[in-house]
Amino acid sequence: MSHASRHASRHASRHTPELRAAAQYLGRRRFLTVTGAAAALAFATNLPLGGTAAAAELDPAKITGDPFTLGVASGDPLPGSVLLWTRLAPAPYETGGGLPAERVEVRWELALDERFRRVVRRGTATAHPEFNHSVHVEVDHLAPGRVYYYRFRAGTWVSGTGRTRTAPATAAHASALTLAAVSCQAYHDGYFTAYRHLAGDDVDVVFHLGDYLYEYAVSAVGGARKYTDRVLPAVFNRETVTLDDYRLRYALYKSDPDLMAAHAAHPFVVTWDDHETENNYADDTSENDDPPAEFLLRRASAYRAYWENQPLRRPQLPHGPDAQLYRRLQWGRLAQFDILDTRQYRTNQANGDGWKSPTPESEAASQTLPGFTQERWLTDGWRSSRALWNVVPQQVTFGRRNNPDGSDTLSMDSWDGYPASRERILKGARAARVENLMVLTGDVHVSYAMDIKQDFADPDSATLGTEIVTTSITSGKDGSAKPSNWAAYLARNPHMKHYNGQRGYVTVELGEESARADFKTVPAVTTPGAPLITAASFVTAVGDQGLRPA
Repeated sequence: MSHASRHASRHASRHTPELRAAAQYLGRRRFLTVTGAAAALAFATNLPLGGTAAAAELDPAKITGDPFTLGVASGDPLPGSVLLWTRLAPAPYETGGGLPAERVEVRWELALDERFRRVVRRGTATAHPEFNHSVHVEVDHLAPGRVYYYRFRAGTWVSGTGRTRTAPATAAHASALTLAAVSCQAYHDGYFTAYRHLAGDDVDVVFHLGDYLYEYAVSAVGGARKYTDRVLPAVFNRETVTLDDYRLRYALYKSDPDLMAAHAAHPFVVTWDDHETENNYADDTSENDDPPAEFLLRRASAYRAYWENQPLRRPQLPHGPDAQLYRRLQWGRLAQFDILDTRQYRTNQANGDGWKSPTPESEAASQTLPGFTQERWLTDGWRSSRALWNVVPQQVTFGRRNNPDGSDTLSMDSWDGYPASRERILKGARAARVENLMVLTGDVHVSYAMDIKQDFADPDSATLGTEIVTTSITSGKDGSAKPSNWAAYLARNPHMKHYNGQRGYVTVELGEESARADFKTVPAVTTPGAPLITAASFVTAVGDQGLRPA
């Protein structure tokens, strides 16, 4: 039974699912306050950004090693603004990154050229030890729709150069946008070869759809990487639980040269799934049914480390175990992006999770994947949208996936386990007359191209949009182009137009007349340097949704 069910009122049938969910949320907050966990979750997160320096200032001359070992990044491009990120860590695999608990003044520059002969903005930012010496610089008053180059300085040290861009003006008629979608990068499952190829790909922005890291242990040889020239510290060979655990795990991932190259080449828009905290958690219900207060302490640590290590703006700064990660971005009149968070607010998975037969519990109206507030936020945003394409970057498979084994079981962790929530979303799309709907998905370590049907049981029902599911960067190791259930999967799901089990990423070009999706794969990730191929390509036309081979 879910945590929500255990605390449901015996009179709940008199209230709407939304009111019951709100009451349960407030009950959780009161519970935390009573137990004293709220105080433990504070972490003094508002102190540095509130204008008070909690630590003494470090003399930059005392930084004797390169502090930019984790690279640079940018994210969430707006028409006149970019977000620049770095984290100072001369010893990235040590707690504290090799710096004392003192603040560091970091200089930054933004230029029109990569040799920085035409610098347009410069300034200083403080790397606070309270935030693990991460730097988040929101640079405003920039020209829309323009490429910029940036770098940081700390003492005598200079970072590598990053390339970013601003979004077009909100009312601009941008003719095209090329995005990449990535997800699921288990360090211990292989090399980030796909990121090396993505760094050289011609895309405007990258959407990371979750599982940026995994909480599982990484062995001394890097798991499937099988290092022979290095030994990873024992601190990585355990599951992440504490704030220091998560911070160190980000250091391991972000020190990878291929991941650093992709971040330096393109702005990222990130959202999390489960493994940034713990596998398959739902709100305050952990995988192993830990006490909610105990799990929320872990969630607070995970959320804080996530913000510290990602190119996110101040509104996404966590407050204890909560963070406002869902948000909306525009690309002129061409596209509106509604980035979802399907972990933090969901009701617990029905039927004990996993692939199970649908039951009244899974099909209940009270089941919600993004939470009722986020559902309304999404559908309200569609009603006010003036964009040609309405794109929803999110985590778990939206369209129905009938089990290829012939049974009636469905994934309780995906939207199939929350069909009432999915129907509310699709009803909102129909009411808003959204004609060009596209859902971007990660999570499943394979790639799919699917039509979103009004009735998934009827192949002839209306097609309401398309879903582009990107495979993993490494999770699942090498994989195969045609897994053993390939033919059965396609046969049982006529709305599924493509299925591939190799690693890689997908690019999508949105245009004024159509969109094109290219599924790009590498044959292996357990050995470095694999080539990139385009495994399949599909198009969908404006005003005529449905995927067709390109």
